[in-house]
Amino acid sequence: MTVVALALAARRVVFLYKLATIGPPAPERIEYAKNNVGAEVKAQLVEVFGQKKLLKWTPSGVAHFFVMWAFFILATVYVEAYGALIQGAITGTPDFHIPIIGTWPALGFLQDFIALACLLGLAAFAIIRIKNSPKKLGRGSRFSGSHLGGAWLVLFMIFNVIWTLFLARGAAVNTGNFPYESGAFISEAVARVLPTSTLLEEIGLLLHIGVMLVFLVIVVNSKHMHIFTAPMNVLFSRRPDALGPAQEMRIDGKVVDFEDEDLDGDRLGRGKITDTTWKGFLDFYTCTECGRCQSQCPAWNTDKPLSPKMLILDQRDHVFAIAPYLMATEEQRAHAGQDVLALLEKPLVGEDGVIHPDVLWSCTNCGACVEQCPVDIEHIDHILDMRRYQVMVESSFPSEAGVMVKNLENKGNPWGMSEMKRADWIEELDFEVQMVDEKMPEDTEYLFWVGCAGALEDRAKKTTKAVAELLHIADVKFAVLGPMEACTGDPARRLGMEFLFNMLAQQNIETLNEAGVKKIVATCPHCFNTLANEYPQLGGHYEVVHHTQLLAKLVDEGKLVPVTPIEEKITYHDPCFLGRHNKVYSQPRDIMSKVPGVKSQEMHRHKERGFCCGAGGARMWMEERIGKRINTERVDEALTTDPDTISTACPFCLVMLGDSINEKKNAGEAKETLEVVDVSQLLIKSIKGEPVEAS
Repeated sequence: MTVVALALAARRVVFLYKLATIGPPAPERIEYAKNNVGAEVKAQLVEVFGQKKLLKWTPSGVAHFFVMWAFFILATVYVEAYGALIQGAITGTPDFHIPIIGTWPALGFLQDFIALACLLGLAAFAIIRIKNSPKKLGRGSRFSGSHLGGAWLVLFMIFNVIWTLFLARGAAVNTGNFPYESGAFISEAVARVLPTSTLLEEIGLLLHIGVMLVFLVIVVNSKHMHIFTAPMNVLFSRRPDALGPAQEMRIDGKVVDFEDEDLDGDRLGRGKITDTTWKGFLDFYTCTECGRCQSQCPAWNTDKPLSPKMLILDQRDHVFAIAPYLMATEEQRAHAGQDVLALLEKPLVGEDGVIHPDVLWSCTNCGACVEQCPVDIEHIDHILDMRRYQVMVESSFPSEAGVMVKNLENKGNPWGMSEMKRADWIEELDFEVQMVDEKMPEDTEYLFWVGCAGALEDRAKKTTKAVAELLHIADVKFAVLGPMEACTGDPARRLGMEFLFNMLAQQNIETLNEAGVKKIVATCPHCFNTLANEYPQLGGHYEVVHHTQLLAKLVDEGKLVPVTPIEEKITYHDPCFLGRHNKVYSQPRDIMSKVPGVKSQEMHRHKERGFCCGAGGARMWMEERIGKRINTERVDEALTTDPDTISTACPFCLVMLGDSINEKKNAGEAKETLEVVDVSQLLIKSIKGEPVEAS
């Protein structure tokens, strides 16, 4: 039985390995793991053994914690079972125990305890699945789209492991072949209701081993393969997590150089499933179909076709369907049937493709899926790779995004406005703002990166002026680039136009390096993320802070002192690229907490579970034609707190939330005094005692 089961499992594992390695390599994953052993060990301890992400969802997390640890601890029972089987065959007395620790009562207790906890965990899983059944909840179920039959089969098999365990151990207690004199409280209780029978002990032992062997074969052929692949996926995932920077684009494992004359332009991004790296295949193999990503996705929650879970499963199902052809010899391929050929000709992205274009373009890159995934699947990387191919090879993307791309190419900003307008906001201040003239002025500490929105969009300019004034009050010396500043390239990169991102980024890096810039403060989280996390990929290394981080520090140091009370109930909206992507949660809230009179009220979805405004992933420049608008969904949630003001720390969020609030006012669904403002505007109001210039 063991030989047959191991042979079948090994055959499947070899097949999966060969399938995963048909795509390009991912040497950067192995290199990072080798160079960051400490971080990887910590990740295994915290995420795999500690189940940190799973325990964020307490009921299912606790259940999974015990079921997972049952696999580890009950491995000792199988050591005992095989030992008894072999020793019984040799000596006729199956009273085997593990050397040194095999008769320790604490181990017997632990084995029974974890088996009982596992049984309770299975009951919890069954209740959760019944309660959240897609038949009841439809799209509202996080299990919608999952392969439900396989999940129930695995629960049934784990149940079989547990009851056969107690049968074998209870029978062994009665025959005197049990290793423990005390401690194994469940096994002893079962023994009291079983007859004393050597045959029963043998049957129980063989059943217990047989169930495990059948289960092993099922596991390597099902989604529960994550038992083995999850630790590997965590090992090779990006640290500290797969958020922050977008990955560099690679061909055959090498970073793309757009100045290379031999560059194969048809291989940019992911155009077919075989362009997926082995890390992408590992994502396919590791998906547990739990639906946590789906339940948190702003696109899915507003009736759009994007489900991060189904994005992975659709690719996985497709590659398994065509795997026999991919692994076949030339002769076998020549005799492929029409059904196989139809599958092979199916495009990865298209109206009739594996992934529908509406799925691809619904993503806001908010990172909720990656944040929630308990096995470190990197959904955004999959989406960006497919977008890159669609944009740069197929020239297929939403038409309104094309206007944004042309504006970036011709004017260096998404709105297509003259670069000379970038300094117009300075004229509205009553103090001088230094402008960089080739070199940073010697007495300046920070370059204030204003950003396209902060310089050109009327609502965002109010934040820019507030931050500049606060820095002036705190006597922080800063300068701006003015017309020398260009878009960081974030909208281009998140759209998939990697070439344009490279062009803009290299232009800005050259400007910053020639000016001798060392420290940057930015008000836009998208600029902040790009400057801090993505420019280093191209050689631009700077100390970058978000304005809320710097302002919170200045308040703590007493250089900014809010004194005028603001007697308002305020709810704070976490920008995705500030919060989830860069873990800046406390500083904006710290600033608000120092303003007298402010009563903070958190929305239901906040911090790491915050809900997107709908502007990320270049969606700021695309029409939202499917389902409910994401910004409307977010404002509806904000209104449940009955706020006087909604605050945030991102110019994109200001625009998106402000637009929805204005619609609500026009419909009589929000009070006329409700406004959305940046945290810096609240701070300057309290310091100066002047009304906030609402956005």
